[in-house]
Amino acid sequence: MKRNISFIAIVLALCFTSCNSMLNKEPYGQFTAAQLDEQTIEGLLASAYAGLEAHFFGNNEAFAGPSTNWIFDVRSDDAYKGGGGVSMEANIHLLEIANITSDNVSCLNKWQNNYYAIARVHQAMNAVRNAKPENEEALIAELKVLRAWYYFDLIRIFERIPYFTESEDPNAVRYDAYSREQIFDFIKQDLREAYGILPDKQAQPGRFGKYVAAAIMAKVSAFTSSWADVVEWSDAVINSGLYQLYQNYADMSKIEFNNRFESIMAIQFSTANNNAHINWSNLLNTTYSDGNLFGNGDDFFLGSQNLVNAFRTDAKGLPYLDDFNSVKVDASYTGNVDPRLDFTVGRIGMPFRGHTYTAGWCRAYDVYGEYSGKKGLIDPSSPDMVQGFPWGASGLNFCLIRYADILLLKAEALIEQGADLEMARTLINEVREKAARSVVAAYSPQDLDPTKAHYYVAAYPAENWTQEYARKAVRMERRLELAMEGNRWFDLVRWGVVVDVMNEYFQSESVLRPYYAGAVMTTNSIYLPIPLDEVRNGNGLYGEVGDK
Repeated sequence: MKRNISFIAIVLALCFTSCNSMLNKEPYGQFTAAQLDEQTIEGLLASAYAGLEAHFFGNNEAFAGPSTNWIFDVRSDDAYKGGGGVSMEANIHLLEIANITSDNVSCLNKWQNNYYAIARVHQAMNAVRNAKPENEEALIAELKVLRAWYYFDLIRIFERIPYFTESEDPNAVRYDAYSREQIFDFIKQDLREAYGILPDKQAQPGRFGKYVAAAIMAKVSAFTSSWADVVEWSDAVINSGLYQLYQNYADMSKIEFNNRFESIMAIQFSTANNNAHINWSNLLNTTYSDGNLFGNGDDFFLGSQNLVNAFRTDAKGLPYLDDFNSVKVDASYTGNVDPRLDFTVGRIGMPFRGHTYTAGWCRAYDVYGEYSGKKGLIDPSSPDMVQGFPWGASGLNFCLIRYADILLLKAEALIEQGADLEMARTLINEVREKAARSVVAAYSPQDLDPTKAHYYVAAYPAENWTQEYARKAVRMERRLELAMEGNRWFDLVRWGVVVDVMNEYFQSESVLRPYYAGAVMTTNSIYLPIPLDEVRNGNGLYGEVGDK
């Protein structure tokens, strides 16, 4: 393109345009090339990226059907819904206890947010093809990566979905036109084609280069257990030389590290334009913060006791892979813990972004306990946090894919193939070494207190590093490293263990959280059903009311 137009500025400006014009599913073929000038095309591209915010009509749609997928961590053993009680955002509470119905508004919001985003992608594709700019091929490739992500998000959440391209009428495509396998193939095809065309990196932060396509391909391939492909595409990212692990685990929660180091694919957030583009998906998850440090947070999304117990380490600095939940990590616990625990959740008496986390920070302690999530919150004294706002808003990006995720996916693929267990151990230990070097008492803002907790995390030794042991190790490492970042549920699903893990979790955790009593996970409650409103309004395209 001949002019250097600020991509982020266009994202911010375009999202104030009428939602109706953005979400219209009709193609842009009626415009002439002369009408679609360079800036208009850039605007449509920015609008397609803004779909990652899942913030189309109102704020709660982003929260109930978030692009960050925190509600799926709540479906897992990692997190509680939180908030003021079980009746608040009851739709998410029902997901938490595996009570899955097609009239759940979270089901509807998640479906609509992704399909609205796909509609924007298709608008932009048709506009680009009609205008035929010099960089037409590269723009289409960029949009294909976006489309692949939105469809991937849908197919890992809903068992059956309609799939259509920019040249098809979405009002004529049935939900059963393609199998799940075919849809995964379509997603992979988009990513392969884009990878061959896109530049290594884009000049404008937030836009996708070829290694974003490769990273998504690694995650898609892991979901389909295509292990050789996981290694191939992970290697593409690793060997690019563009990414590296954070020096300190807390760096992911600092605005100065937006789009740097581990950030491969991130939703771009901003406090500009009257805070319209802050992280609405996670905003109400801000801790209650006694003293109003973060505003009047609603304290949704708290770590589970099960998750906290998983951070326990033995005398060798290794996690308890088989019986981690046999000991409760609470105020009376005096053993070793992985420092990532205190970077992930608040614990009473421990630092929280330079302040002391107390029971006063817990909105509904009697229902959900402590363990408010930390990762999405910056230092409340920072000038980058919106002061006087009712929640702890900032311009901190949300990473959909981090470099550590890719390292661990490659390690997992090597283990599943039984190909190179030593390389897998090396990759896992790289991630653990980051955790070990993050124990810096003076690191600001303070989140660890070595005088109150015994932090010890060490590398896995070569002894007894069998395939079975390595599989347990990499699965635990994914849980610890990526805790409360929207990955755990999908890992449990693709590993084929979600029913057993969740039923054991419901039984053990119900001692602390009585609302889990009677909760049961079945194979029929893994995937969300097509939303009832979509079935009713689909003229038979999505089946009939009452169909399963």
